[in-house]
Amino acid sequence: MTNLQRATKGYDLTKNLGLEIGILTTLSQSNGKYKYDYATIPFLAELFKLSFSSFFLWKECQSSSPPRMTKEWRSIRLYLVPSVIYLIHNNVQFATLTYVDPSTYQIMGNLKIVTTGILFRLVLKRKLSNLQWMAVVLLAVGTTTSQVKGCGDAPCDSLFSAPFQGYMLGILSACLSALAGVYTEYLMKKNNDSLYWQNVQLYTFGVIFNMGWLIYGDFKAGFERGPWWQRLFNGYSITTWMVVFNLGSTGLLVSWLMKYSDNIVKVYSTSMAMLLTMVLSVYLFNVRATLQLFLGIVICIISLQMYFMPVNMLVELPQALPVTSK
Repeated sequence: MTNLQRATKGYDLTKNLGLEIGILTTLSQSNGKYKYDYATIPFLAELFKLSFSSFFLWKECQSSSPPRMTKEWRSIRLYLVPSVIYLIHNNVQFATLTYVDPSTYQIMGNLKIVTTGILFRLVLKRKLSNLQWMAVVLLAVGTTTSQVKGCGDAPCDSLFSAPFQGYMLGILSACLSALAGVYTEYLMKKNNDSLYWQNVQLYTFGVIFNMGWLIYGDFKAGFERGPWWQRLFNGYSITTWMVVFNLGSTGLLVSWLMKYSDNIVKVYSTSMAMLLTMVLSVYLFNVRATLQLFLGIVICIISLQMYFMPVNMLVELPQALPVTSK
């Protein structure tokens, strides 16, 4: 089985777009293994985000109104936490895809929709109404439904045939993703600092920790393959660079959402973008649509309405009876 067949097995609706991190990562494998050191991917992605943010922070500093930047260590050190979480998540993500196919990985990833809602309540103290909780659960059900095929198809078999380690790593990846997102939102909204300054702090620690992980890998291997900087690009292909760019650009876009919106909006935008990608692939690439896709889209639209529309537009409230005088 070729890399392309393995990457698209059970994921027909997005096979021609190749923009999903799971598909790109699987496509970058050779005979089910990575020819490159996958720990270098998060490092280069963090370096890309740091360079991008540093450039625009420099542009802001050149303007007539310099940006606000809190430089106390007690504020800067808080950015250590999400950097560590992202470091663990990125490496767990790559490890998971060595056990499960992209379709199974994507379905398990929908767990982060619910865990994001839970952490949204616990960490940010943002209370969701019962109707909003129902909407969040419906979104998870809808996105999962759109990705599952009929039980007569091979993908249904592959969904339950992965090793136990794959499921555990997939669940851990979803939980870490939700935790990192919620904590990052907390930091972004903690003060009115420049978004680029906040990103520079976050990604600086990201680069440092990912570099430390590469150095740890060298020590663990006894420097048998030489220092990490000499083999940084070994085994890289165009697909591998696409993984780096996808990971980096996604992180930058998420930082905007964390600053000016919230994690629930991020969850909905990601889910709706995924469904839109599936629909476009049907029309642009003649990919076969499924009943599950249609049902998933309907469920997600209902969830979207339930979460964001005012209650009085969703439920017809009883009118107060006129007061009669005695």
